[in-house]
Amino acid sequence: QVHLVDSGGGLVQAGGSLRLSCAASGRTFSNYGMGWFRQAPGKEREFLAAIRWSGLITYYAAVKGRFTISRDSAKNTVYLQMNSLKPEDTAVYYCKAGPEATIASINGEGYWGQGTQVTVSS
Repeated sequence: QVHLVDSGGGLVQAGGSLRLSCAASGRTFSNYGMGWFRQAPGKEREFLAAIRWSGLITYYAAVKGRFTISRDSAKNTVYLQMNSLKPEDTAVYYCKAGPEATIASINGEGYWGQGTQVTVSS
């Protein structure tokens, strides 16, 4: 089992920044990647970014250039730096740990954090 704890959400004004953290504990897998997703009210959960064990990074086009995913392997923690936030970024943000082949998939195998609320005011 892998246990994930998301943190770092909050209320921020448009144009501001937040850094989310996802701390992993428990069993780790050498072929696992880490990813970030979000879910706004009334909408489906959507993929944002993923970093694979090899270091390969992918982003959802709508956030590329504003969001940056990174990891600290020594701390088993993945971060999502979010800049130039917009009201439409308001959502619950979730991290996921899973096989690299499905890390960017909502329905793929993996483990989820509990989510952290991000609210961007206009």
